[in-house]
Amino acid sequence: MSEPGTREVEHTITVAAPAQAVYRLIAEVGNWPRIFPPTLYVDQVEQSGNSERIRIWATANGEAKNWTSRRVLDPENLRVGFRQEVSAPPVAAMGGEWIIEPLSPAESRVRLLHDYRAVGDDPESLAWIDRAVDRNSRSELSALKTNVELAHAPEDVTFSFEDTVRIDGSAKDVYDFINEAQLWSERLPHVATVRLTEDEPGLQVLEMDTRAKDGSTHTTKSYRVCFPHHRIAYKQVTLPALMTLHTGVWTFREDTDGVAATSQHTVVLNTANITAVLGGSATVDDAREYVRTALSTNSLATLNHAKAYAESRR
Repeated sequence: MSEPGTREVEHTITVAAPAQAVYRLIAEVGNWPRIFPPTLYVDQVEQSGNSERIRIWATANGEAKNWTSRRVLDPENLRVGFRQEVSAPPVAAMGGEWIIEPLSPAESRVRLLHDYRAVGDDPESLAWIDRAVDRNSRSELSALKTNVELAHAPEDVTFSFEDTVRIDGSAKDVYDFINEAQLWSERLPHVATVRLTEDEPGLQVLEMDTRAKDGSTHTTKSYRVCFPHHRIAYKQVTLPALMTLHTGVWTFREDTDGVAATSQHTVVLNTANITAVLGGSATVDDAREYVRTALSTNSLATLNHAKAYAESRR
């Protein structure tokens, strides 16, 4: 029996993939920023058997929110239950379940169930949650379908790489340089202008105009989740023509010799735009090389300026 004021909704989609493969993608929460457009970052807080606590940062109706959920994994019955521990207003309580049903060896139905209440059972707040749940559920299921069905596509369309710079300084100083992105237009030659907002500590919206080698500028927008003084994770939400996804993590590891500062990127190429951007004879390999070079060039420039900053403060 639901509490008074609780709304219960269900969204479904049919996926051309085996049920086990779909379940695995949903269960492995580290993949979520790559699979689900609203998800910015997920941190696994603790795990015990088939139960886990996760902290999720995601957008809802264009606003960035974060919450902590408990999940119960049921691999035998292909179910994943979830319940928010601490919800973000205007949500008073939120939970639900993923249910994956085999339709055939190569096809499955995914059911996404939600139950929720608004703070104070306010009708306007409930309507806001209705819209957010509906938009995000449709977006998540559509993206899940796309990404599961692409799982057997060539792996070279999705790739990850990292660059590391050794720094004779403190992790805090290196972290501060990356965290204080509002100063990048003064500190980094390739950054023309910056707009940084941080309405909630550790959750940033970063918009930048970046200069390319040919002098042209392009605008990017990212959400950043900051963990002083060791990690800043981000998801780019305005993307250049050659990418359908770009996530990254800056990490700062202090040891006896100083700091290893690393920039990691995960990219999904937009294969439909390769010839338009790089020419009629361009291949997926050409696009990989082009994107990797562009991202590495900017990351290494930023890390080397962070190195000079941190080493000057020793």
